[in-house]
Amino acid sequence: MRIILFALSAIISSFLFAQHPYEIIENISAERIEKDIRKLVSFGTRHTMSETKSNTRGIGAARRWIQAEFESISSECGGCLEVSTQRTLEKGNEKTRITKDTEIVNVMAVIRGTKYPNRYVIMSGDIDSRVSDPLNYTDDSPGANDNASGMAGVIEAARALSKYEFESSIMLVGLSGEEQGLYGGKHLAAKAREEGWEIVGVLNNDMIGNIQGVDGVIDNRTFRIFSEPTNLKDSDFEKRLRRYYGGEVDGISRQLARYVYSTTKMYMPEMNPMMIYRLDRFGRGGHHRPFNDEGFAGVRIMEAHENYTQQHQDIREEGGIKYGDVIEAVNFEYAKKLTAVNAITLASLASAPPSPQNVAISGQVQPSTTLYWDKINDDNLKGYKVYFRDTTSPTWDNFYSVDKDKTEFTLEGIVIDNYFFGVAAVGKDGQESLVVFPKEVKR
Repeated sequence: MRIILFALSAIISSFLFAQHPYEIIENISAERIEKDIRKLVSFGTRHTMSETKSNTRGIGAARRWIQAEFESISSECGGCLEVSTQRTLEKGNEKTRITKDTEIVNVMAVIRGTKYPNRYVIMSGDIDSRVSDPLNYTDDSPGANDNASGMAGVIEAARALSKYEFESSIMLVGLSGEEQGLYGGKHLAAKAREEGWEIVGVLNNDMIGNIQGVDGVIDNRTFRIFSEPTNLKDSDFEKRLRRYYGGEVDGISRQLARYVYSTTKMYMPEMNPMMIYRLDRFGRGGHHRPFNDEGFAGVRIMEAHENYTQQHQDIREEGGIKYGDVIEAVNFEYAKKLTAVNAITLASLASAPPSPQNVAISGQVQPSTTLYWDKINDDNLKGYKVYFRDTTSPTWDNFYSVDKDKTEFTLEGIVIDNYFFGVAAVGKDGQESLVVFPKEVKR
C-alpha cells in the first residue's frame, strides 16, 4: 500500500482497462455527427406537439428515424442493441405547455451488461426543439444545437460502444418533451424507479455543438458539467449528519461530475472540463433533473459558451443580428469531442465493479481516520481505493490502495477534522467505481 499525492497519478493508474478507451475516442466521427444533425434539422420542426404522421416533417418522423438508426447499428453488431420505445400520453391542459393530447415517446437502445444487466449507465439527448413561443408547433424550429447536437452525440456514442461488451448495461436514449416540461425524463425516471433499475449515473447532453458565446469568446476545448450537491432522497438523519460532519458537496451527482472530470483529464488532456456546482444554468433546467428528483445520480454536460441569440428563437434578423438555432452555428469537431467524453465515461463506469456499500467513518479525537465498508463479491475486484482531499478541494487528490480482502482501512496520521474521505472499488484492469462518501459515523 502506498499513498499517491496527486489525482492525475491516480487516474493514470486506474483506467487502463480492456475496452480500449483511446480506440473508442478515435472511433467517434465528426462527419457522422454532422450528417445526423443535418438529418434532424431536415425534419423542419421537432416540437413535441408537432406533426407525427408525416415521414419527412415533425417529431414523429424524427423519432422514427432515430429508432431506425439504432436498429441499423444493432444489425451491424449482430443484434447487440436492444432497441425500444417508451410511450406515454399526456393529456392537453391549457395551463401547461402541452395544450393538446400528446404522446411523449422516448427512443432507447441498450447494450446489455454481461454481469449486471439491471445496472445502467445512461447517456441522453433531447429529440424535441422549439422557437420563441413554446406553444408554436408549426413554424420551422431546426434546433441544430439545441438539441440535435446532443441527440446526434447519443447516436454516435451508440455506434462507437456497440463494438464492445461491458459488465453493466449502457443505455443510449433520446428523450422527448424536454422543452415542454422535462416530460420524457420524468417518464423514464419513473419507469426506472418502478422497475428497480440500478442507475449508476445519467449523462444528460444538452447543447454540445457551440464554441462561440454571446460574449464573443471562442473556445473549442472547454465544457461544463453541472451537478447538484446532495441527493434529494437523503433521509432526515443523513441531512442532520451533514451539518456536523460535512458532505454538502459530496452527493452522488457531484461524485459523478468528478468522475467525468477525472476520466476526461486522463484520456483527453487537451480538454478543459469545468465542474459547475449548480443543478443547471441559473433559472433554467435540463433532463438530468427528473432523475435527480427520483434519487439517481445525474449531470448535465454541455458547451461552456452559450449564444442566446440561437436558443429558443424564431429564425429572423433584427438590428443586424441573426437569430435562430441554425446548423451554420454548430461546430461538429467540438460535438465530436464532447461525444468522446461521454463515450469513455460510459465505458469506464460500465466496466467497473459495483460501488462499495455502507461506507462508514470514525476518528473523532484520534490521530488517525478509519473507513469501513461491506465486502464486494465480484471476481473482477482487484481492491479498493480510500480517497481523501482537503475540504476546499473540488477533486479527490490523494488515496491509499487497499487489498480486496479488506473491509476497513486506517489512515495513520490523517486527522479526520481536516479532510473529506471516500471509498471506490477497483477492477482488475484498473477501472474504478464512483467514489462513495461515508454516510455513517462509527464511534
